[in-house]
Amino acid sequence: MGFIRPNLPVVDVVELSKRPRAERIVPMTRHIAENGFGTPLVMHLMYGVKIALYVLGGWLFAWSTRGIGGFTDVGTWWSEPIVFQKAVLYTMLFEVVGLGCCFGPLAGRYFPPMGSILYWLRPGTTRLPPWPGRVPLTNGNDRTPLDALLYGALLALLVIALVSDGTGPIPALDTAIGVLPRWQTIAVLAVLAAISLRDKVIFLAARGEVYAPLALAFLFSGADIIVGAKVVFMVIWLGAATSKLTRHFPFVISTMLANNPFIPSGILKRSLFKSYPDDLRPSALAGVIAHFSTAVEGLVPLVLFFCHGGWPTAIAAFVMIVFHLNILLAFPMGVPLEWNVFMIFGVLSLFVAHARLGLSSVDNPLPVAILFVVLAGTVVVGNLYPRKVSFLPGMRYYAGNWDTTLWCVKPSVDDKFRTGARALGPMQHLQLERLYGSKEDTLVPLHLAMAFRGMNTHGRALFTLVHRALAGYDEDDYNVCEGEVLCSMVLGWNFGDGHMHNECLVEALQQRCGFEPGEVRVVILDAQPIYRQRQEYRLVDAATGEFERGYIDVVDMVTTQPWADDLPVHVQSGARAGQA
Repeated sequence: MGFIRPNLPVVDVVELSKRPRAERIVPMTRHIAENGFGTPLVMHLMYGVKIALYVLGGWLFAWSTRGIGGFTDVGTWWSEPIVFQKAVLYTMLFEVVGLGCCFGPLAGRYFPPMGSILYWLRPGTTRLPPWPGRVPLTNGNDRTPLDALLYGALLALLVIALVSDGTGPIPALDTAIGVLPRWQTIAVLAVLAAISLRDKVIFLAARGEVYAPLALAFLFSGADIIVGAKVVFMVIWLGAATSKLTRHFPFVISTMLANNPFIPSGILKRSLFKSYPDDLRPSALAGVIAHFSTAVEGLVPLVLFFCHGGWPTAIAAFVMIVFHLNILLAFPMGVPLEWNVFMIFGVLSLFVAHARLGLSSVDNPLPVAILFVVLAGTVVVGNLYPRKVSFLPGMRYYAGNWDTTLWCVKPSVDDKFRTGARALGPMQHLQLERLYGSKEDTLVPLHLAMAFRGMNTHGRALFTLVHRALAGYDEDDYNVCEGEVLCSMVLGWNFGDGHMHNECLVEALQQRCGFEPGEVRVVILDAQPIYRQRQEYRLVDAATGEFERGYIDVVDMVTTQPWADDLPVHVQSGARAGQA
């Protein structure tokens, strides 16, 4: 891996282009297994600078609070409740502006490196309401001036809160400064709710499943504020751990660690796979790491929550800080870096500085209980019915079990995406042509992305289903595009969530672009319900609608190689229903 130049696989591009897709992916997966993506280190340095600026911004907003103390006296005021409250709202602002998750080239974003604020302030762009047929005044997919105004109001309210002072002493929290005025938190949550009912993408981009309930906890009184926030953290950790109790997670671990820039290429990375280079399923070592990290995430938070100080709290806090540092330094896909920094600060602020506050400190248990039931209930429903709940509020973070899509797109409709959807930029393959200089030179980076998808279990299913989606067509006439990357251009944001680029986006783009039959065909693969060992799929033509659905067994996904595209398919409806 070089500092400026990427470490890409050395292949004969002309010869590689003549092979079937599965064969083109083989050298790419072997390269990832031994070298990761080969991203130049300057990229990681750039993200490190972004993290430092994020921390500096939060520090400045906290310091702006009246009575907080000197800028360099952080040791005397970092544990103030209002500092944590501002950290919550500041991180929400950082995310919803577009500087957090899925920013920049490590998330497949080049020109421009971010969307969000560049997209959501523009009337006429595409929005996706979550329940258009059920919630009044949310129908349609055109962003109106009102939508842009609401988004601008959210940004303004967040900034106002960040430069505000506390409301005064709260003896139960040992603070003379207090917390932010309630009306500010209520206003932020109300505007976020109004926006979210008209565009679910903005709610997800604001990481509403994390920061909205934390903000809501600050509407409680006294010690209930801190205990409510602790409950939110508990649900995040335990929900994420629960979602990793599937056969997918070891594949995430082997791939993520192979891409870790701090693990040297060679034997250490190869040891994460069964038998490099022929068998690139996770090794026993990767499985042990996966199970150990799941146990840490599922058990250590219980110690933090129920122990109120002393060595148990200190050890548990240290373990969870190391846990999040490990994710942070791995630079995972989607780069949720600032979120992990925030979680580390939350461990210190909530569970160390306020270790003594627990369930026995609660004055009014009903709001805290309701908060827990709603959040935990969402996690349960999300794991039982993943098609109904996004993987973010379902807390299925990095579990390897996501709703995914692949879009098969004829080059002749590239301009339709750009103009019809008022996209932020051209399709990814066109951006890569601009970056690398020619279409031929994009063959390697495009197939590296496919290889990454294949190294996660669902990639095998997606590649298999592409053949069915394009049956009767020449596959060489299509560009196979990641749904989440396309989503970032036509919706302003993405984070690997198939709920943003399934039928709802197909219908919205069809209304705007008017695709002809066969021009755009989409493979939609649902996540695996935790109680059932299969993943359901749908094949959709943008112009004519769904033409096949069925499922693929998880056992076939976890026992094949990353380049496999011939898994058994169980067809439930369509022209070939009943066939396997």
